[in-house]
Amino acid sequence: MNIFTDLSTCLSRIAQITGVPQSAPVPAPETAGGSTFADVLRQTLGSAGGAFYPTGRSTYRQMVDASAARWNVDPALVNAVIANESGFDPQATSKVGAMGLMQLMPATAAGLGVSDPYDPQQNVAGGVRYLRGLLDRFNGDVSLAVAAYNAGPGAVEKYGGVPPYKETQQYVAAVLDSYRRYQGTP
Repeated sequence: MNIFTDLSTCLSRIAQITGVPQSAPVPAPETAGGSTFADVLRQTLGSAGGAFYPTGRSTYRQMVDASAARWNVDPALVNAVIANESGFDPQATSKVGAMGLMQLMPATAAGLGVSDPYDPQQNVAGGVRYLRGLLDRFNGDVSLAVAAYNAGPGAVEKYGGVPPYKETQQYVAAVLDSYRRYQGTP
């Protein structure tokens, strides 16, 4: 098998699992121009409208929309954070202990009144509230708020911008890319 066959197989399986039809064929090796797997995957998923919504996301959409409206945060930004934090897996747990859809750390969850971080409703409500606080703290600067969501607000303040941590810089770029996609802009 080659990378393009593997990608086709993966995308077909994703379509089966999620019920979302595969909307674009994987480019053949001769037309891909020496692209990497990541490039081809990004191009292929991008042709599907750019945003991946798993089966059952309509439940999350209602939660996101309600919390986003309550805390005046763009739902596209919330979706971008969730997509990058947990891939819409309400049972996700990171190696450092972050939990649920928006990957709340235990102390953060407790401070936000989230008693069950694996409860999607509580997790999204708390995560959006936290994101609103970060947006306020950094004067509406989405890049800085997203960096603070990943690295902590103290790190953003210490460096006067996105911290020079590779993980945080990649995270900010990925969330902003997802944010544009969820907004429907290229």
